[in-house]
Amino acid sequence: MSLQYLLYEEEEKIGFISLNRPEKRNALSRALLEELTALLLKIGQEKKVKVVVLKGIGKIFSAGHDLKEIADGSPQDVLEIFQTCFLTMRAIREIPQPIIAQVHGIATAAGCQLVAAADLAVAAEDAQFATPGVKIGLFCTTPAVFLSRNIGRKKAMEMLLTGEFMSAQDALIYGLVNKVVPSSELEAATKELASKIARYSLSAIGVGKKAFYQQINMEDFQALNYATEVVSLNTTTADAQEGIMAFLEKREPRWSDN
Repeated sequence: MSLQYLLYEEEEKIGFISLNRPEKRNALSRALLEELTALLLKIGQEKKVKVVVLKGIGKIFSAGHDLKEIADGSPQDVLEIFQTCFLTMRAIREIPQPIIAQVHGIATAAGCQLVAAADLAVAAEDAQFATPGVKIGLFCTTPAVFLSRNIGRKKAMEMLLTGEFMSAQDALIYGLVNKVVPSSELEAATKELASKIARYSLSAIGVGKKAFYQQINMEDFQALNYATEVVSLNTTTADAQEGIMAFLEKREPRWSDN
C-alpha cells in the first residue's frame, strides 16, 4: 500500500512502522491515523510478521493529535477525528501481532495514548511522557482510558490533572513501559525484545494476546473458566501439537508460519 505519513519495512518476521511527520512533531492527524489503521489491519490479515515495532522519525515519538486540525474543524469534524483514533486503538488491540512502542523524546497526549495502548514499550532513558491537555482546557479524556489501565489510578490522575511530564524511569516504575535503556541502545534493545517474540508461533501469540485482554477485567474464576476454554482449544492447533512434540523430542519446533 502507498504510504504518505508512515514508513514501513519488514525484517526477520518483525514489522517496523515509523510515524513520519517530523516537521509536525509526528502529530496524529486524521489522515495519519487512517493510514496507520489500514496498515495495521493489513499486517494483521497478511500475517507476514509476528510482531510490530512502532516508532517515530525525528526528535520525538509523538506530540499527540494535530491541534490545528482540531481548532479548524467543526464539532462533527472533531468527532470524526477522535472516532478515527478509536479505530486505530482498536486495530492495535485486535490484530494478532503484539505492538511494541519504541519511545524517544516525548510522548504526549494521544502520543502517550499510543504508548499506553501498545502491548509493550521500550523507552530511551531521556524519554518523557505527559497528558497535558488540562493546560489548554482540553482534558486528555481519551488518553486517560489506556493510561489508567497501565498505571495506578492516583498516578494517572496526577498526570491528567497536572499535565506534568513523567520521566522514563518513573514510567518504568509505574508500569507504562517495560524497559528503559540509553538512547544509543534504544533501537537495538527494542529489536532484541521483538526478536524474542518473533521466534514463536504467531498462532499461539495471537490466541494469547486476545485472551489476555478478554480476561483482564473479568472476576477471577470467570477469567479462569474462560482461559480454561481457550487453552483447551489452543492444544488442538497444529503449532501447539508441533511445539509439544518438539519439547518431548528435545528439538526445536517448526512453526507453520516460519
